[in-house]
Amino acid sequence: MAISSIHTVVCPVSVKKLGAPARVSARRSRVGEWRGASTLSGARPLVLGESVEDRAPPIEDQLADDDDEPFVHFYERDFAGTASVPVYVMLPLGLIDMNSEVVEPEELLDQLRTLKSVNVDGVMVDCWWGIVESHTPQVYNWSGYKKLFDMIRQLGLKLQVVMSFHECGGNVGDDVHIQLPQWVREIGETNPDIYFTDRAGMRNSECLTWGIDKQRVLRGRTALEVYFDYMRSFRVEFDEFFEEKIITEIEVGLGPCGELRYPSYPAQHGWKYPGIGEFQCYDKYLMKSLKEAAEVRGHSFWGRGPDNTESYNSTPHGTGFFRDGGDYDSYYGRFFLNWYSRVLIDHGDRVLSMANLAFEGNSIAAKLSGIHWWYKTASHAAELTAGFYNPSNRDGYGPIAAMLKKHDAALNFTCVELRTLDQHEDFPEALADPEGLVWQVLNAAWDANIPVASENALPCYDREGYNKILENAKPLNDPDGRHLSCFTYLRLNTTLLESQNFVEFERFVKRMHGEAVSDLGLLPRTTQETKLE
Repeated sequence: MAISSIHTVVCPVSVKKLGAPARVSARRSRVGEWRGASTLSGARPLVLGESVEDRAPPIEDQLADDDDEPFVHFYERDFAGTASVPVYVMLPLGLIDMNSEVVEPEELLDQLRTLKSVNVDGVMVDCWWGIVESHTPQVYNWSGYKKLFDMIRQLGLKLQVVMSFHECGGNVGDDVHIQLPQWVREIGETNPDIYFTDRAGMRNSECLTWGIDKQRVLRGRTALEVYFDYMRSFRVEFDEFFEEKIITEIEVGLGPCGELRYPSYPAQHGWKYPGIGEFQCYDKYLMKSLKEAAEVRGHSFWGRGPDNTESYNSTPHGTGFFRDGGDYDSYYGRFFLNWYSRVLIDHGDRVLSMANLAFEGNSIAAKLSGIHWWYKTASHAAELTAGFYNPSNRDGYGPIAAMLKKHDAALNFTCVELRTLDQHEDFPEALADPEGLVWQVLNAAWDANIPVASENALPCYDREGYNKILENAKPLNDPDGRHLSCFTYLRLNTTLLESQNFVEFERFVKRMHGEAVSDLGLLPRTTQETKLE
């Protein structure tokens, strides 16, 4: 294993000329807004065996005093000679229209060539269920994706493909609206219980409830059969791309946003960060499952959802269920949360079994969301409503990692660019800890000996955000040399391709690949000045 070093530039340190302390990246804090996450903040980094002396002080404490200097000097870790981590880029959501045609193919081709020019390994593409099987069950239109994949292959790029069984629109970063297939929505008009439902009876049509995985309510098929037929059709249709190793991985959609979680914090129902969200188990199929589990346990009166969780935008301490010492840790609370989280794990287990049958041994992956708000509380309320039974006295991610291991599936995790200190500064009341969460989840996966990939949760264009990703991708002094199996950048857009942004991105790709960069520890002063707060 190559030994990483910290590059030190000795220079006078002062910020007096700049007035108030400067920050290299503009930060905006709410979920859904852009923030450039900083690495060099003094927040606890995700590394092993690091001493206090190894930590880099905040960039604002390292600014050179000489205004004539063309660069700002700061500490920066050298990743030259480290393991190469492949970098993929997510393509735009609306790449294929509802007629299954590639949107603006010439412009896209130019953008793909630009990505290829900086040695990006490949791209990630969503294959939307609502486009491919839109009008008639088991009639699939892959024509637009065939054209797109041919373009990508001609440029020598690899492909990660997402089986997107969810609706696009209404979530962070969604700029298009792609609904579930029309024939599914028609079923939902007469049987709305095919959708996740909250305590007030509000339906969420973003994806199908896991309660119908084995129910023949989709024109004679179960949800599992529908997912399998779709995946098998894809595998047959794109056989040559598998044989030529163009498609390197299939990420299997398991819930809202393609993530293995309940849709517990839907913006369309009024949720705002950092609300705790609500349990989503009130469709008739999941309620039947809960009642049956309660009867098996011998306490039939437990066959109900908790009635003291308040609303989407409540705080843990404002509820009887999630507050410290609350009902979440009572006999009933533990029963309910165990059942709720088990439904999530069982759904992943069933769908990934179908995926392995459909894809015949090709690499598959599942995506988990990084629900980092309220992580510093005892109950971890936002994680609980999303289905991750991870209070401070229980490991909620080990069982998920074990399930993924059973299917030889990789784990894809988000929010590797976020800093705990930023969260504390901007939303101290959220008691968030993205770094602590990343540390827990990555180690749960590595302990289960499964590949771990990651992506940024929000757009990232600056040096500090990239440094944070690198720090998580290649932990310092890890005795086992563990690192991410790949990283997927969210997402290709015109802002990324702007000159200075793309220079930073190219630099990031080189360092992810373990290549040396000539400007280590140096940030162009013009860039610094445009990003001062």
